Amino acid sequence: MTKILQNTDRLPQGAVVATIGMFDGVHQGHATLIDELRRQAAARGLKSAVITFAHHPQHVLRPGGDLRMIMTLDQRVKQLESMGLDYVAVMDFTVELSRNTSLDFMRVMQEQWGVKVLIVGYNHRFGHDRDATFATYVENGRKLGIEVMKAPEYLGEFAPVSSTIVRGLIAAGKVDDACNCMGRPFRLSGEVVHGFHNGRGIGFPTANVGNLDPLVILPHTGAYAVMVEVAGRRMQGMVNVGHRPTLDNGRQLSIEVNIFGFDDDIYGMPITLEFIKFLRLEFKMGSIDELRAQLTTDRDRSIAILNRLNTKLL
Repeated sequence: MTKILQNTDRLPQGAVVATIGMFDGVHQGHATLIDELRRQAAARGLKSAVITFAHHPQHVLRPGGDLRMIMTLDQRVKQLESMGLDYVAVMDFTVELSRNTSLDFMRVMQEQWGVKVLIVGYNHRFGHDRDATFATYVENGRKLGIEVMKAPEYLGEFAPVSSTIVRGLIAAGKVDDACNCMGRPFRLSGEVVHGFHNGRGIGFPTANVGNLDPLVILPHTGAYAVMVEVAGRRMQGMVNVGHRPTLDNGRQLSIEVNIFGFDDDIYGMPITLEFIKFLRLEFKMGSIDELRAQLTTDRDRSIAILNRLNTKLL
């Protein structure tokens, strides 16, 4: 079982093979790195550890910026936890820490987390000395007694992949491509809140998803086929991310999901959407009847897409 470490925890000296990074999205490139990490730890009879940050450095150094995350911290830690690691260490990134050179960072990892071997992610940089290279890290390691290795590059079917690429795909509505890069769908979690209550009147009752983490990225406006987790169940559905122009509900962005074959009272419950496939852009219909017909088409298409997905998972 993976142990989650916080800033106050310590590990014995020389105890682990580790890597450090944000790991937002925990994508296929990260999986390649973690596979190598576990292999090297097993070969040396040491523990494996991923050191990640509670907050993205940009959010600490440039608060109010426009960077949005693929995952919440809780989602990120749970995904890393599922990958067979011995430890996931969550470090608080601070302004003071940002002033550390790569050598300082490596000394902290050695003294606090017991790092004996450091595997550096492909093209990854850390420390205030941003011009540092892999050769710099190797030299730092020689001074500290840390073996430094470079992780293999992910060269799979969906290469190249990075957190920046995945964010761009989600922002563009290309959620199926983002899924390929991550190895699983993009997930958006919130709470069912009261909305405009228009959907029921046209035969498509919706759950309005609110209380979202403001730092998590939203997909491009439009309609999507989704899997929905709520009330202890996993169901098929379709969601509209947008401004509901046909119903003239103003410019407030809403995320409204129609869960197929389900109409229970779920207000106040946590809900998670898995974005499977983009269906269409949002546009203003000529009438409510036209909207109802379009939603029927969207539902039929979503069911076909999601049934194919479930068949693949069997």
